[in-house]
Amino acid sequence: MVRKSPYPAEFRNDAVALYRAAGGKRTYAAVAADVGVTGETLRRWVRQADELAGRGSSGEQAAESRDEELALLRAKNCRLRRAEKEKEWEPEREILRRAAQYFAKEMRA
Repeated sequence: MVRKSPYPAEFRNDAVALYRAAGGKRTYAAVAADVGVTGETLRRWVRQADELAGRGSSGEQAAESRDEELALLRAKNCRLRRAEKEKEWEPEREILRRAAQYFAKEMRA
């Protein structure tokens, strides 16, 4: 009995497209960490996508190419939004760092 994946197909396609966009410059584990899955899970998804691509016709491959590009753009959009949120929190983090240093000095004295 095959267990249904807890990840939607769109998420898996985005992860595969993100790995392929790296062009061999990043490992499965590195890309998987960004996505939030294990390296082996991502490797299995890529293998499955390759098997499906090998069976499809040229029309299906063109649609898959568009789907991969869309998945890549969505993943990039997600990364950019995450980076933007990180920048928003930078002033608060700096205040907390300074406060921690101040209280650490008081604890030593």
